[in-house]
Amino acid sequence: MANNSQAFINEIQTKYATTGDFIVLGNALLNGENQPNATIKLPLKTLNRHGMIAGATGTGKTKTLQTIAESLSLKGIPTLLMDIKGDLSGIGASGTTNSKIEERQAKIGIPYEPQSFPVELYSISKEKGIRLRATISEFGPVLFSKILGLNDTQSGIVSLIFKYCDDERLPLLDLSDFKRLLQFITNEGKANIEKEYGKISSTSTSTILRKVIELEQQGADLFFGEYSFEVDDLVRKDKNGKGYVSIMKVTDIQDRPKLFSTFMLSLLSEIYSTFPEVGDQEKPKLVLFIDESHLIFNEASDALLNQIETIIKLIRSKGVGIFFCTQNPMDIPASILGQLGLKVQHALRAFTAADRKQIKQTSENYPFSVYYDTETLLTSMGIGEAAITVLTEKGTPAPLAHTLLCAPRSRMDILTESEIDSIISNSQLVSKYNKEVDRESAYEILNEKYAIKEKEPEPEETKAAPRKSSRPEKSTFEEAINSPIAKQVGRTLVHEIVRGIFGVLGVNTSQRKRRR
Repeated sequence: MANNSQAFINEIQTKYATTGDFIVLGNALLNGENQPNATIKLPLKTLNRHGMIAGATGTGKTKTLQTIAESLSLKGIPTLLMDIKGDLSGIGASGTTNSKIEERQAKIGIPYEPQSFPVELYSISKEKGIRLRATISEFGPVLFSKILGLNDTQSGIVSLIFKYCDDERLPLLDLSDFKRLLQFITNEGKANIEKEYGKISSTSTSTILRKVIELEQQGADLFFGEYSFEVDDLVRKDKNGKGYVSIMKVTDIQDRPKLFSTFMLSLLSEIYSTFPEVGDQEKPKLVLFIDESHLIFNEASDALLNQIETIIKLIRSKGVGIFFCTQNPMDIPASILGQLGLKVQHALRAFTAADRKQIKQTSENYPFSVYYDTETLLTSMGIGEAAITVLTEKGTPAPLAHTLLCAPRSRMDILTESEIDSIISNSQLVSKYNKEVDRESAYEILNEKYAIKEKEPEPEETKAAPRKSSRPEKSTFEEAINSPIAKQVGRTLVHEIVRGIFGVLGVNTSQRKRRR
């Protein structure tokens, strides 16, 4: 490997130079020695080209994620962090200095300034925080079928249910609504459904029901419902111009990957369908960090992976960047890994032959360097060091750089329970989303309709000869949908009618901005 320090510094300064705004990741090392003025910069303009933070346990991935989120907040860029391990909440409190941190920052050339950052805490389970929900109708039949992992025949039945709800003005909000519709089309409504929409296989409906129950057992009943989250609330700044760091606490769903992938796909779909097209801007509108991202990919079907890949390709035109954090880059599908502009690789461990094979594959994902043996570098880096390549403003990969990373400015530990309670109580969004809403929807309307029908005495003439007219049933339904309660359903129905615009992608045009 080459050992010309000045040539190395010149290359770093040239290739990592920017004309627009940037954040500093750290300073380059050569042969383990800090190289003066060899600053590793990440251009804000290229953050919508996505990225990856990878490395073995204990090598500093979470602190790197924390540092990047802090730097973006200082630039007025909001972020959303998936906190799987529960150790990112410390961003909401100021850090403390020590001799090691000051020595590290002196080498990098940036003084250490401890500070806290504006934080919002979210949850899709029973964890403390702002509750995030979405209705089934907002998923649409294509996306909902992919989440359940259904085949074409089963997906057709799901599409039939959505179509029937559209035609009959039945709001489809939560899993209770969907299960009631499955029961309806195989029992009391089967004759009319098959007359209007065709035959339905009871075997297929049973399979769909089992899939729904599986999703429900992972806690999805807490996620599906109202009030639906509005993604515009993720792109907020505080009074000082710092971007909010939104932390999604998902420490209690590590063993429920289907729920996690359902939430992530819902969020990405909603962002895609809601945010306007902006193309490449000087800085992104929002950046997402998905910690332990293998939880999304390991349990996802091929159809779901294709859906995620499609949205990731398209969402950058909305000014959104996505960063995947995982122990091994091989956890990320190759089709997605190839789209990631920034790669931050912490040390890997070579304990087995399989480990060495993966390290060799990982090294091939980086630009060739005359200054490093990449395979050796990946196993020899210390804590708080990483092999980095960024996408330059010209769209080309920057040279590989062994980097001494900046230390986080905020607390490198979790918040206390009292600190978490204080953040939640002072949040402007808690009152908006934490009140449970259970308005009349398909479940209640169908139950009421057929309960009334069963109580009605059968007319004498009906006993003598079956009547062709179904007018009494229609009148009852008309009465139901014209009731004061049912009129509250309007906003969901508008959304359902326009859902087909993004049907090819399985995403839905949001009407959430109009809901209030």
